[in-house]
Amino acid sequence: MITPPHPKAPPLSCDCHFHIFGPYDRFPLDPGRRYDPPPASVEDYLAMAEPLGLQRMVVVQASVYGTDNRVTLDAVERFGRDRARAVAVIDDRVDDVALRRLDAGGVRGIRLNLVSGNGTPEHQLDALARRIASLGWHIQIYADGDRLEQLAPCLARLPVPVMIDHLGGVRAGHGIQHAQFQALLRLMDTGRAWIKLSSYRASSTGHPWDDSAANVRALAAAAPEHCVWGTDWPHPGMDPIPGTGNLLDQFLAWVPDPAARHRILVENPARLYGFTTTDQ
Repeated sequence: MITPPHPKAPPLSCDCHFHIFGPYDRFPLDPGRRYDPPPASVEDYLAMAEPLGLQRMVVVQASVYGTDNRVTLDAVERFGRDRARAVAVIDDRVDDVALRRLDAGGVRGIRLNLVSGNGTPEHQLDALARRIASLGWHIQIYADGDRLEQLAPCLARLPVPVMIDHLGGVRAGHGIQHAQFQALLRLMDTGRAWIKLSSYRASSTGHPWDDSAANVRALAAAAPEHCVWGTDWPHPGMDPIPGTGNLLDQFLAWVPDPAARHRILVENPARLYGFTTTDQ
């Protein structure tokens, strides 16, 4: 049973990062994948999200599906396009007709995964950024802290906004004065970058992953208008599997100001992903 956080997320809060896996008879996994996740259905997600007060959602295409975005588009359709968006994975084989089809299906960005691979080749980044610029999409980057530090100047020059996954992959144990975290802050200072405050993958200590608090607080203070939050449900590869309500509780504790919470959970996602209202 899900234990709701205290308090729940404010109305119209958006979970900006999670995955759907399966059913595998309809959406088989890609042969190039690096792990085999258990099924995680739309129904399973809603059973988790609704008690937490999460009313909007962004489905992120996982590496286990490569560039076959059918499972992600199907999930958006089932959640409803009034409250769901997607981040897809593409490569330079995609044509303009397919891009328009993805846009109509709720896609608002593409993901470059430099950790799990099996998706967009890194050398295609610049060309794909130019192609998606006219759609108003962004590029989402999943990279370790050292690689992100190397890429930061290139990312700052892209013609589209850049969304950084999982606190930029900068290990909490490094401290916020570390060169990797400072590079992340400089990237945020450009006004072109966004950050997902999904925190546990940046932990250096493991369960309960609360050593990431300083990183979250520093980013929320430095760029409150460009922060969003996500559950990373169903937490692939994590052992133990986090309680998603506990993760939301951590965020609410680390960002205690109601106005800042509302900005990160409601207003910023509405602006980036194109939801129509921010009040209920």
